Amino acid sequence: MRWLIPCLFLIFSNPCVNCYFITVDAHAEECFFDNVEAGTKMGLTFEIAEGGFLDIDVKIIGPDGKIIYQGDQESSGKYTFAAHLPGIYTYCFGNQKSSMTPKVVMFNMDIGENTKPIEQTSDGKNSDPNHNKIDDMIKELSTSLWSVKNEQEYMQVRDRNHRAISESTNSRVVMWAFFEAMVLVCMTIGQIFYLKRFFEVRRVV
Repeated sequence: MRWLIPCLFLIFSNPCVNCYFITVDAHAEECFFDNVEAGTKMGLTFEIAEGGFLDIDVKIIGPDGKIIYQGDQESSGKYTFAAHLPGIYTYCFGNQKSSMTPKVVMFNMDIGENTKPIEQTSDGKNSDPNHNKIDDMIKELSTSLWSVKNEQEYMQVRDRNHRAISESTNSRVVMWAFFEAMVLVCMTIGQIFYLKRFFEVRRVV
């Protein structure tokens, strides 16, 4: 049982994943930065929660100014890559194409770890391979747990978006049905008065 506490600590502290909700105004761009070493596994997952047609421009720029990934008018996405150079990597969300509607973006920046060399004991021998295997399995489990957590958060955002669309459509259908009913009632009353006047007998005194 001594290994249980360190295992739980590794599971919940090993990956560096930050979840953010930001608002990108019309004709604006919001950028975020991560300083990592070469070979670090990185990932960006995003979902548009509110605003307009639920689309936004996404761009990932390396420390050398090279565009690693670029997408136009995307509503959601997931992109994973390995850092080719040490330095600051930039994630940008652009809403320049929107005339007046701000966008609410939910995104995660997943920063992995570099591949570490095999640990050695004081006498120069490699550490226990079973211990290293357990560490690798814990890291894989930790990554899987974070992936499940992120997917649940994105499913909640999608469910909220779809519910809002369904409620908006339902309210429009109800209003249109009410308008049609009022038009039918007015036409019926108008026809009754017209027929009443048409068959009315006028007497000259």
